[in-house]
Amino acid sequence: MEVKKSGVYKHFKGDYYIVEDVAIHSETKEEYVVYRGLYGTNQLYIRPMEMFLSKVDKVKYPDVKQEYRFELQDIKSQKEK
Repeated sequence: MEVKKSGVYKHFKGDYYIVEDVAIHSETKEEYVVYRGLYGTNQLYIRPMEMFLSKVDKVKYPDVKQEYRFELQDIKSQKEK
């Protein structure tokens, strides 16, 4: 799976986020997703790419319908009909 810059993602707990960019750790070369909450104060977050793309822990969250921690949303323009 690939992370889409400027893509809007839904977290399995319900809130929405926009991916700002992907950053690289200067020493480990690990990739991090930089994303902003689309609610409240629009806080900026980072999370390791592997964790961002991981599946929901169904043992810990058995009632969650979403398969992945963050899922890209297909948002259409109101002009596109």
